[in-house]
Amino acid sequence: MLSELASGGVMASGRGQFGGGRFLPALLAFGALAIAARLAASDRYDVQPAVKNRAGPGHTQDPAVTSGGSRDDGRGRFADSPATLGKYGWRDALVRTWHEMNRDNLSLIAAGVAFYCLLGMVPGLGALVSLYGLVADPGDVARFIQSISIFLAPEIVKLLSDMLQSVAANSNATLGFSFLFSLGLALWSAKAAASAMMTAMNVAYDEHERRGFVGRTLTALAMTIGAVLFMITALVLVAAIPIALNLMWWLPEPMRTLVGLGRWPLLALLLMVALSSMYRFAPSRARARWRWVSWGAVIATFAWMIVSIGFSIYVSNFASYDKTYGSLGAVVVLLMWFYLSTLIVLLGAELNAELEHQTAVDSTTGLPLPMGMRGAVMADTLGKATG
Repeated sequence: MLSELASGGVMASGRGQFGGGRFLPALLAFGALAIAARLAASDRYDVQPAVKNRAGPGHTQDPAVTSGGSRDDGRGRFADSPATLGKYGWRDALVRTWHEMNRDNLSLIAAGVAFYCLLGMVPGLGALVSLYGLVADPGDVARFIQSISIFLAPEIVKLLSDMLQSVAANSNATLGFSFLFSLGLALWSAKAAASAMMTAMNVAYDEHERRGFVGRTLTALAMTIGAVLFMITALVLVAAIPIALNLMWWLPEPMRTLVGLGRWPLLALLLMVALSSMYRFAPSRARARWRWVSWGAVIATFAWMIVSIGFSIYVSNFASYDKTYGSLGAVVVLLMWFYLSTLIVLLGAELNAELEHQTAVDSTTGLPLPMGMRGAVMADTLGKATG
């Protein structure tokens, strides 16, 4: 079983078949995330222009803290990272996260972002497969889809596999035209999805959009390029490494197995870094330090894996979307998966925001500034204690 996972992954074969070996990639990924509890980079950049300090629901300006007093009351008001907030500080942040999730209508926002992701998914996958088909075998992409089937419902796997088979049946000339068309459509759709995610990040951090058209467009394009690079890297890790290992016949079997299994923790760490980067750069505010965005990324990655596996099991064994929706069943399942994934990502952003909201210490990059001059609502105000 280990050698199968190392060489190409295990594909679920039908409903109700989810043996223990199928979950080994997820277990390896969980182990990697447990080791990487947080990022603690100390890069410093110039802060963005400050905004006026705002206080409102969920915000407070405790004079004992904002004026440089010494009161802490065990809530991490002077913590320089989430790790030093203490149990009462974490409790305050978690309770406020729950309240903010409802107050910000995250469920509705996640539904909108999921719709844009669905629009960008189809042309984006078409462009990726077409590009890969110009230089290699699209069957490698199919093996990639099968390798990560633990996180995907069978209907989603079938939908993607059908698309891959259609692309593989075309000639290289057709693939070239298909790639150009799909790339243009994918960029437009992906930009819309990135813009929707940026708006969602602003909501989570209680920010208003202050970037101009050029700045917002460049940020959206950077997020789009980042998503493409993430997919390409994931494709290399999951699909290309097993092929390379098969060609390296001289490697000892233990080394081949170790390298093959190591791709799953790397994929999980890659997702964590991608989420941390989005939490840091997507909101319209002064950049938060890495340590204040990494905790939500780690927790969101854990939660996404657990929810994706659970959703896959549910669809495989209990739901009947194909019978209820017919040919639209796969699209409905894909949209539902996008919705759950987006909701988890937004919850990670809300958690990061409230963790940052718990301390009076400057959590933004650059030289420390007093509250009210940091260019970020969560850094310029304090979250209220919950009890």
